[in-house]
Amino acid sequence: MATTSTKGLQRVALVAGASRGIGADTAKAFARAGHAVVLGARDVDALNHVVGEIEASGGQAVAAKTDVGDVYSMRALVQLAVDSFGRLDAAFNNATDGPMPAPLADIDPDAFDLGIRTNIRGTFLGMKYEIPAMLSGGGGAIVNMASVAGVRAMTNLAAYVAGKAGIVALTETAALDYADRGVRINVVAPGPILTHHLERAGAEAQRMAAASVPMGRVGTTEEVADAVLWLCSDQSSFITGATVPIDGGQLAGHKPPQMYRQGEGMAPT
Repeated sequence: MATTSTKGLQRVALVAGASRGIGADTAKAFARAGHAVVLGARDVDALNHVVGEIEASGGQAVAAKTDVGDVYSMRALVQLAVDSFGRLDAAFNNATDGPMPAPLADIDPDAFDLGIRTNIRGTFLGMKYEIPAMLSGGGGAIVNMASVAGVRAMTNLAAYVAGKAGIVALTETAALDYADRGVRINVVAPGPILTHHLERAGAEAQRMAAASVPMGRVGTTEEVADAVLWLCSDQSSFITGATVPIDGGQLAGHKPPQMYRQGEGMAPT
């Protein structure tokens, strides 16, 4: 669990893409750990609902409508953290967008650009303004949201794969830039997670997602939030530039339900 004070001061966390799912649950986890939380996303009503939940549990939170791909909007979100709470110690860049799955030649160029804008440009702008705010307060930690698809390509997801792979590369570069200046920067790469998207997809989609995972189940948003908080805590103080899978073993390799044994036929793994 993340520590909640730095030299007697309350820690402050920013979550971009915080209106629902992983982002919302991570914002609430930061609040439970004692952070004041700044939330940004496009859906103001959903943001206000998350703020209300945090405040009802005794936490502190503010929110602003945010377009992570816009310079002024992202800069204003970071400034909101500094103006409201005096500092910025942790940030989670979680926003994503892009086209529906399709073979590459069928993807609309504007939809592809949206995926790149939100994932790569949005993460770049987040770090661009979060890092100076952290440096002025003596340091901090940033976690960026990628995916197993940013490490190993998946069919029909050209914009998503390219965007998430770009986030991994940006994270590694920024981590090197600031490794000796007190700002740690890491990236999480979730596999199938039971978000509102997978819930809406239905039981069969959830079954198929679980079958693709060596552990035999999908992950939870809380499990992702726990990893983000750990990467922002002093318990991970010697970790920077890392890609942390939260995938039940997907990136380790393939675990088929059966394998051929010479002279014996198929046998369960």
